[in-house]
Amino acid sequence: MTKTGGGVNTPFESSLLYAKLSINSVNFIIKELVTISKEIFITNLDKKKLQRLIVLEEEFQPGNKDYVDDLTYELERAVVTQPEEIPADVITMHSQVVLKDLDNDEELIYTLVYPDEANIAEDKISVLAPIGTAILGYRVGDTLDWKIPNGTLRLKVDKILFQPESSGNFEL
Repeated sequence: MTKTGGGVNTPFESSLLYAKLSINSVNFIIKELVTISKEIFITNLDKKKLQRLIVLEEEFQPGNKDYVDDLTYELERAVVTQPEEIPADVITMHSQVVLKDLDNDEELIYTLVYPDEANIAEDKISVLAPIGTAILGYRVGDTLDWKIPNGTLRLKVDKILFQPESSGNFEL
């Protein structure tokens, strides 16, 4: 290795430089893995219903299936619990949540629903919509980046206004 001044690094200096580059690379990879692998939670009943939905979507809906792949990935990595054991601060199916846009402090209120219940005029978003899949299983305080056509929204799960399980309704 050569120094910028034209001199040559000693073996010790080269080892230090290599170690520093390696540590920086490892730190970058760890940050990316933490971002990608955010732990999410889901009830076993929601998981079963969503797995059936995935089968139906794959079988009967033609075209691009990226959204199905995204949901499948989320279900595979989720921590699965009994409905009675799901923490009250977790977004489950039929939860009504407040998301805060971190760039402009705007609050967005959505209810996470199955595709046949979706109605944007009523702020009911499908779990198959990118934002629906993204928030499933997240907890109050969690943040996420939601890619939209003209950029990325940075959102924080601000509060859960309603979660079926914490209200004793385990079958919604």
